[in-house]
Amino acid sequence: MAPDPAQDPTGDLRERAARIRAEMGGQARIDAVHAAGALTIRERLDGLLDAGSFREVGTFARSEQPRDADRTPGDGKIGGWGRIDGRPVVAAGDDVTVKRASSSAVGGRKLRRLFDLALADGVPFVFFGETGGARIPDMMGSAGFASIGPLVYPSLRRRRVPMATVIVGASFGASSFLAATSDLVVQLRGSCLAVSSPRLIAAATGDEPTMEELGGADVHARLTGQVDLVAEDEQASWGLVRQFLSYLPPNAATRPPRGEPVAPDGNTDVGALVPASRRRGYDMRRLLRGLVDGGSLLELKPAFARSLITALARIGGHPVGVLASQPIQQAGVLSPEACDKATRLICLCDAFGLPLVFLHDTPGFMIGRQVEHGRLLGKAMLMQQAVAMAGVPRLAVIVRKSFGLADHAMSGVGLNSDLLVAWPGAEISFMDPEAAASVLGAGTTDEVTLDPSPYGAAAGMAVDEVIEPASTRAVLAEALDRAAGRPFIPGTERPLSSWPMSW
Repeated sequence: MAPDPAQDPTGDLRERAARIRAEMGGQARIDAVHAAGALTIRERLDGLLDAGSFREVGTFARSEQPRDADRTPGDGKIGGWGRIDGRPVVAAGDDVTVKRASSSAVGGRKLRRLFDLALADGVPFVFFGETGGARIPDMMGSAGFASIGPLVYPSLRRRRVPMATVIVGASFGASSFLAATSDLVVQLRGSCLAVSSPRLIAAATGDEPTMEELGGADVHARLTGQVDLVAEDEQASWGLVRQFLSYLPPNAATRPPRGEPVAPDGNTDVGALVPASRRRGYDMRRLLRGLVDGGSLLELKPAFARSLITALARIGGHPVGVLASQPIQQAGVLSPEACDKATRLICLCDAFGLPLVFLHDTPGFMIGRQVEHGRLLGKAMLMQQAVAMAGVPRLAVIVRKSFGLADHAMSGVGLNSDLLVAWPGAEISFMDPEAAASVLGAGTTDEVTLDPSPYGAAAGMAVDEVIEPASTRAVLAEALDRAAGRPFIPGTERPLSSWPMSW
């Protein structure tokens, strides 16, 4: 028997809340979610957050439409407070058991309330997205459209708190927009991320793409670069969000958290990893694993613009952003897509106070008609401007090649880096000496007299020091220790915090 509200209001409250949380949009819909091999939003929140830490906001929310009031517990959105590794966060997501988690007035109001609370308290915001789009007919007509309004758009973000979105199902409309305004986007394999559904596209254009063709994980990981990481299962997605947030402060007004230094888990004799022949490639990831703290390397967009590695890591316990040439992919050239990838990481790190570490081994920017038509000029200068405007410490190591504008875009010569060092075998010049010989018509590079070795730049103090490769980790760690004592400037006071999430 249900408690009598008049005699036992607390018991009645508990019974109501328990029923809403257990029944959601109905047992049949919960069963359908499980039959598809998926989880409900409540199960996802429990999996992401520390055990027992979730405190819900908006349990008793329902649709404003009288016809739906009894069928929309939570109105398609579930969220509240919780903790991740003991740190407070706000977490929310789409409840597909209620009208396919379609966007509605009360559900939208709940999301906005949760996001505003995250901003007010300065804590990260995590969202699980799989909405079917707008709720029709609620959103039709000017009154319906105006009652829902925008959720969390880029103009309201400015990177004040870290925001992560996990795409866990078929995501169209609002949850896709939230992903596009997030600092981290994780896509679960088998899900779809797009503005419009295949059904709507077919009706409007006659094209009939599959979910995978339209916005599958491989499309975004390899082709568009609109997701940072792909998770093979639900549990993996929670781990990626947790790891990402571990590098960042709770908000842009707080210093990033420093951990205890951990020895690298790779070969610390990093000089031995670089071939003597300037034409031979090598995997920069091996070198990175010899420089950063063990287990701390989190590569972002690993399958997109692969000639440049972007990652979060720790060096001597300090969280950092890493931008490193990848010589085994197109010799480490910078493409328009690589510039996009780099600029996004630079903006993220500058907003949340993470120093930037650059590792150079690049022959320059990619050349040719295709990249020129791909707006290489604008994207290259955007990356270079982001580097120049970043207010966090910038540390650069010229490992092997560093030529032309690519050197500048990687915080090289003349960019006022906080530390610029080179290995003794490095080459620094306007262009590759062999290419210069070809342009001049010289028969061999010996006829080109300009010396690309780092000692010329070091002689004029354009490079701070030429260092032994084996000392690279120590040099970087010491520089990070020194920089940690600087006065802290909140990321919200830096121009890059308001740069868009994509361009």
